[in-house]
Amino acid sequence: MTPTEYVFQLFETRGEGAYFGENVTQLEHALQTANLAAETGADDNLVVAALLHDIGHLMHELGEDAAEQGIDSAHERISYEWLLKSFGPEVAEPVRMHVDAKRYLCAVDTAYLEGLSLASRHSLKLQGGPYTSEEVHEFESHPGCAAAIRLRHWDDMAKIPELSVPDLASYRDLLNRVAKISDI
Repeated sequence: MTPTEYVFQLFETRGEGAYFGENVTQLEHALQTANLAAETGADDNLVVAALLHDIGHLMHELGEDAAEQGIDSAHERISYEWLLKSFGPEVAEPVRMHVDAKRYLCAVDTAYLEGLSLASRHSLKLQGGPYTSEEVHEFESHPGCAAAIRLRHWDDMAKIPELSVPDLASYRDLLNRVAKISDI
């Protein structure tokens, strides 16, 4: 099975699940995030990262209510490990860092923190809360921080019920082009 086929299988079997405390499905959230990336002129790798940034939620077996049970699913690590093998570091690294970007933004921008949805505030607590000043400095020194912050902002905006955006099939060729391996 190719990485693209696996992505389609995951979204077909688990993509209609609720996106953790929001009024959109996992698939709607992914498609909206990718659309925002594409609309702002992001490169192919970052558009794929936007589409697949939460794929770890579809891969783990903790259920849709993991956060409500007080469990941090560590979806960004699950996503990163698979994306690194299947799509390479250009896709995987912003995904690995998108939770870090939320923690960073909450530490440096009180308006950002106040603008988080209730579900995002709850997951923030599970993910360790806003960064300390030392963690802020460490995040800012990472070469991938700008891409992770862009992804984080798209992630936050991609929660609009029934928004019309391109469907998953429209990303098939892009996924095939960016994939680093042909079979998983």
